[in-house]
Amino acid sequence: MRKMPKYPSFDVMKEQNHWDPHTRSIVSSRMRRRREYRLLTLLEAEQLRSVCSLLVADDRSEILTYVLEHIDDTLCGQKEEGQRGPDTPPQSDLIRKGLEALETMSHGFHARPFQQLSPAEQKELLTNVAEVRLPLRGDWPDAVQKAFFNRLLALTVEAYYSHPQIWSEIGYAGPAYPRGYIRADRGHLDPWEAKPER
Repeated sequence: MRKMPKYPSFDVMKEQNHWDPHTRSIVSSRMRRRREYRLLTLLEAEQLRSVCSLLVADDRSEILTYVLEHIDDTLCGQKEEGQRGPDTPPQSDLIRKGLEALETMSHGFHARPFQQLSPAEQKELLTNVAEVRLPLRGDWPDAVQKAFFNRLLALTVEAYYSHPQIWSEIGYAGPAYPRGYIRADRGHLDPWEAKPER
């Protein structure tokens, strides 16, 4: 499913002693499994695991566990949403009702739960939802269905690319505070930054 990383021996966590304690604590916590989900049910979490795996083309458990925890935290967080259409429910309802409808659609078309479908069947179903070729819920206008898919995609991608293991794979050297990045010119790297190996 995944390509070989361009920086196979780079490990951003080797630089953690150069970060301030608060940053180190936040980044390190992303590599540990915490606890039970706060909002998602186990069924929703497993369905979400299948969807997120498909969206980022990665099936590694440790990465997806963090993605699910991030989404769970976001959905039960107290922060206000930045922007939401007039017919769009709050994001926790949007995601949970969307997952429920996706499960119903999966049973309707394939007589199986979404996570038991083949990757090709999952992709086809998700593509139909994303492009509003099939209505996900009868009471949702097209704009709400698009909002469901776009919000789920955004939550998945933001969590995925905030995981230190992914940072290492893409060559991102992590937080620069307090030392800062010195060599900001194109083609110049600071000594701690990743150098392409292939």
